[in-house]
Amino acid sequence: MLNFSTKPLFYSDSGLVRDPLDRKAFDGFSTESWRETAAQWQLYWQGKSLFVGGQALLLERFERAPTVLLGRHEDRQIFALDLSDWDEADALRFAEAQNAEWADLRRYGPALEAGLAARLAYGRGMVYWHQRTQFCGVCGSPTISAEGGHVRRCTSISCGTPHFPRTDPAVIMLVTDETGPEPRVLLGRQAVWPPGMMSTLAGFVEPGESLEEAVRREVWEEVGVRIGDVSYCASQPWPFPSSLMIGFRAQALTFDIIVDPSEIESARWFTQRELLDPDIAQHVAPRPDSIARRLIEDWLSDAAAAR
Repeated sequence: MLNFSTKPLFYSDSGLVRDPLDRKAFDGFSTESWRETAAQWQLYWQGKSLFVGGQALLLERFERAPTVLLGRHEDRQIFALDLSDWDEADALRFAEAQNAEWADLRRYGPALEAGLAARLAYGRGMVYWHQRTQFCGVCGSPTISAEGGHVRRCTSISCGTPHFPRTDPAVIMLVTDETGPEPRVLLGRQAVWPPGMMSTLAGFVEPGESLEEAVRREVWEEVGVRIGDVSYCASQPWPFPSSLMIGFRAQALTFDIIVDPSEIESARWFTQRELLDPDIAQHVAPRPDSIARRLIEDWLSDAAAAR
């Protein structure tokens, strides 16, 4: 029996009320109503957020129309504003005036309060979508923001196509082998990762493909291992830039590894004992805010309970 943790994953469970009526009330921020609203502002510049001493800096007011209404939290509306049109000098001066720095959320995210980290990640993903949807994908005309930044609408009278925020589904799977005297899992490595780091295999879902099919295809492509049963575990929004990671455990039917160097750098099997060895774990373990880490930790917990 699989025993998956019920603790929310990083960058999920934002605590926001996502009310479509609120979005329609703000429309495309064409009126000044946002100025009169009790709000909290999350600022972004080239995908980075403001931090002071590792803590997120949020503002209560900003004299510029927001990019998107993320939702309501407690008694305030949460706005995201993209300042990427600022040049670097202006962005750095603004941060300095706040005694802050622009930094990637992934640098400080694991140490933030979970709901705040999720709201910052959500805003980052929405800002990214706005940056890349300035023109209609149907006719090429400019688009304008609508419904609190949750729609971009083509301005061509003959087209008028609405465009909605995009999330790309990706499967991420912990491949297991329960046939031997000691259970083990298959982890792979990409060359761009920190030295020694290994993680679960992953890949994007293709059109016309089920999630289970994507799991089996990706594992075969990357390491040449055939997969039998596939069991869903959990999902995690990963807006770096715009993915939804859908986590599985996948039982191996074959065990010889044939790495495709165009996909990953290396792969190998790890036993529970190896992954619990501090000297190995400190190098191998993926990021603490990743679903990959959760998949491994839950498997270790299940393996320990089964002994």
